[in-house]
Amino acid sequence: MAGTAREDGAGAGERRRGRSIMITAPRFWWRARPGLAAHLLQPVAALWGWKAASRMAGTPEMRAPVPVICVGNFVVGGAGKTPTALALADLVRRLGLAPGFLTRGYGGTIRSAHRVDPARDTAALVGDEPLLLAEAAPVVVAPHRPDGVAPLIASGTDCIIMDDGFQNPSLAKDFSLVVVDGGAGIGNGRVMPAGPLRASMAAQLPRADAVLVIGAGAAGETVARMATSADKPLLRGRLVAEGGPEGEEQRRVLAFSGIGRPEKFLASLKEAGFDVAATEAFPDHHPYGEADAERLIARADAEGLALVTTAKDHVRLNGGVGTLGRLAEKALVLRVRLVLDDEPMLERLIRAAVARKR
Repeated sequence: MAGTAREDGAGAGERRRGRSIMITAPRFWWRARPGLAAHLLQPVAALWGWKAASRMAGTPEMRAPVPVICVGNFVVGGAGKTPTALALADLVRRLGLAPGFLTRGYGGTIRSAHRVDPARDTAALVGDEPLLLAEAAPVVVAPHRPDGVAPLIASGTDCIIMDDGFQNPSLAKDFSLVVVDGGAGIGNGRVMPAGPLRASMAAQLPRADAVLVIGAGAAGETVARMATSADKPLLRGRLVAEGGPEGEEQRRVLAFSGIGRPEKFLASLKEAGFDVAATEAFPDHHPYGEADAERLIARADAEGLALVTTAKDHVRLNGGVGTLGRLAEKALVLRVRLVLDDEPMLERLIRAAVARKR
């Protein structure tokens, strides 16, 4: 299983891409009980956790003149932040506000504040998530997040949705919604590099305004109990696939993805009616190359399978030429949306945060 560290560090199997450090998360991170490796790494994790907690407690450099809603997670890797950010944009619109997204642009090479143009920008430049978000609202990529506030407001935004950055203190947050994958939870509960936590739960949980558990699982229930014990509003939701195979020739598929938890993608495919005959898993935010495309197309053709991938993976294929372009054309795209069990509760929380800001 792959995970990534964004602004909060490194660990086993790290590799650099642009200014970001990408990490292939070791399997022991996601075991319920810490093993020998986690115990051996605990002294380093203690230092890491202290440093991360100190950073989180720092004074914000800036308070935006409009509400800032942060969508974050406790651990490295995917938890469902992007579908949550998109759902929040819809909710904010219903409140009469104009949302805009602020993101670091993980995986891209942008080094200064940049308004995303989905017609011209590529994932290599701005990252994959900003291109998905730009389908719904204005997006500004800003490695230093306060730099992105003015361009967003200039675009007409009067409510900023910050995708990731819960541990980053540079921009003050008016509401922080922390997303938890119900199947993965917080893994072994240890801080990097002994586990997947970006900082200790003692440092992170008090700073959350609400916790959203997406999907079912014992690991997610553990975090749900922690949130309840800390008197944090607890929300639940699930990712629902949009669309399905349009014919029998699309039903049997080779599913490929480079996301934090590929098993979530596979579960969504099966729920949508696909017959997953083969799979190819790449590291999170994997930059696909010609060799990848050639191998995927050749295998699909040899086994008589259709190709299917995630929306996040597909934007990394767009703009490719040669075999990479062929893969972008051939691959079906499975999109998912977040369905909340208690959307009115989240609406009340956001409405109250906006009112406090005003």
